[in-house]
Amino acid sequence: MSCSLLITGGARSGKSSFAEKRTLSYGTPVLYIATAQAFDEEMENRIQLHQQRRGDEWRTISEPLAIANILTSLDGQGACLVDCLTLWLSNLIFAEEDISKATSSLIEAIAARRDPVILVTNEVGGGIVPENALARRFRDEAGRLNQIVAEAVDEVYTCISGIPLKLKP
Repeated sequence: MSCSLLITGGARSGKSSFAEKRTLSYGTPVLYIATAQAFDEEMENRIQLHQQRRGDEWRTISEPLAIANILTSLDGQGACLVDCLTLWLSNLIFAEEDISKATSSLIEAIAARRDPVILVTNEVGGGIVPENALARRFRDEAGRLNQIVAEAVDEVYTCISGIPLKLKP
């Protein structure tokens, strides 16, 4: 049985639903590390919809920055789903954190875990080159982050139109 998975895809591709099912396949208890921050009402609604879909069997931990620390401290308490790395990256950028250092800490935490960890990320590099420097930086950093995490995990999937495709055994 694999211990670490990365699930990528575009917006509304089905990646979160697939990740939730995979996490539950390891049995309960299950943990959900939410990296999203509700800065407005629309985002609050999105977060509520995700929570309602998951149900009560999930223990949710909201952590916008220190996901490596959370993965380490919660090891031994069940399979863990991190949703999502691209929001985490945005949080790091706006907090002016060292992305390389945070990524290294994440990779170390993934490697050290005994319990399964499933990570969700967005594939953002398939569109046009963004017009502004911040958007280009985000796209480039997301591409690098996804490559590093994909190399470190046991399995990688992409979701397209709700259909998961295995990319890395």
